[in-house]
Amino acid sequence: MSETAQQYIDRIVSNVGSDDPWQVLASSPRRLRELVHGRSEAELSRQPAPGRWSARAIVAHLADCEVVMAWRLRSILAVNGVPLQPFDQNRWAEAFKYESTPVADSLDLLEANRRANLRLLRSADPASLEYFGMHAERGKESITHLVRLNAGHDLNHIRQIERLLAK
Repeated sequence: MSETAQQYIDRIVSNVGSDDPWQVLASSPRRLRELVHGRSEAELSRQPAPGRWSARAIVAHLADCEVVMAWRLRSILAVNGVPLQPFDQNRWAEAFKYESTPVADSLDLLEANRRANLRLLRSADPASLEYFGMHAERGKESITHLVRLNAGHDLNHIRQIERLLAK
């Protein structure tokens, strides 16, 4: 049974708990680098089950999600109420060959975009953090909400990678 949009949001946001989502976003790229440092190609490529993502694929997914976030944040800041298009993460994983993408390349992409996104948000007028986009599947999403959602998404996938690499 698949989750509803609201169930997904609730599950992902719950990962943040009382943590500062801004601090989570700032520290996630470093945490990911620490997790994969010194790991063999076999460890990074091990899938928990057929059709399930490896640590390598998860890092590639996080890098692409940060590219999407860059576009969404800029779109919202430029046009309050802008429509936000969803994407199919599994189609992206296949189309962009997540299972063969070098982890270092994914981490570099994630770090560069995360740094730019945080710089953009920290320099934005505080009132603009309540600007929103209308996500085609999840509805109204303010920048403040997206910051928390993205932090929870990071934590969700960091925990997945920790479990994968602990085996």
